[in-house]
Amino acid sequence: MNDIRAIPKRYFRILLPVLVFIVLATMPHYLPPYAIIVLISIFMYTVLAISWNVFCAPTNYLSLATAAFFGVGVYTSAILQALPLPVVIIISGSLSFLLGLFVGAITLRLRGMYFAIFTFGLSELFRHALIWYEVNITRTVGRWLPLETPVTVYYYMLIILAITLLTAYLIGRSKYGLALQSIGQNEEASAHIGINVNMVKIIAFAVTCFFMGATGAVIATRWSYVDPSVAFAPFRSFYIIIMVILGGMQSTIYGPMLGATIVTLLSDVILVDFSRHTMLLFGIILIVVILFLPNGLIGILQRKRRGEEVTALRG
Repeated sequence: MNDIRAIPKRYFRILLPVLVFIVLATMPHYLPPYAIIVLISIFMYTVLAISWNVFCAPTNYLSLATAAFFGVGVYTSAILQALPLPVVIIISGSLSFLLGLFVGAITLRLRGMYFAIFTFGLSELFRHALIWYEVNITRTVGRWLPLETPVTVYYYMLIILAITLLTAYLIGRSKYGLALQSIGQNEEASAHIGINVNMVKIIAFAVTCFFMGATGAVIATRWSYVDPSVAFAPFRSFYIIIMVILGGMQSTIYGPMLGATIVTLLSDVILVDFSRHTMLLFGIILIVVILFLPNGLIGILQRKRRGEEVTALRG
């Protein structure tokens, strides 16, 4: 009897994402252009937030390198703009993946604030190195790009989002996901029971970097001009952390999706009405969330659900 009841739920979990994807795929046909642009931003930040959360949440490693790998994708797209966009996306993601392997190999032995400081310094290193190169070697700062239509960018971002969600789901349900959780709980104990701790961390970190780079390559085609300060903007790394914490880190997918959607919509309002106080307001939001919503919005929903279940059992 239990197996019979479980079958519809299993089909529902498969069909619901497919139906949502179909609905999203049809939206450009009836939504206004501004709504499409907003959805592109939501897709972008959702991919970045989920990618960050897949590695950082279970391992308790705080990475501030999102801007670095995103920027690699942006500049790769600018340099290889003559190639077809799908090829540029694959190359950008692959370069970010290889860079993630290299960075992970030399830094994931660090822990706590040392890893966080290094990853933040990585973004700044890339930004200032490119500025020096363009000022002293090419004698021109920044690059111009041909623009893609919003609908084209929308569909590319939707595909990347779908692949990111599938990858996050598979990792969470695989032995690698369990290994990442084990590392976060006790890294030494994980090594003692036979887990190749360094290899698991490096591969998981590099895989998430792939999606950050691919996202940067697509989003660059929405900007007519990019320079190192735009491509490697450090605020982007902190935005992602705000999104994940607001949504809820304990949920690999739903928390980052919820947080990315809310913060993206909120940032549009703030940039229009309070453009001079953007970082101040987001700093206040981060403090409030940490103090009063340590488990994020998903944590509130889960607590409410558990309370309803307890009430039902008592009744």
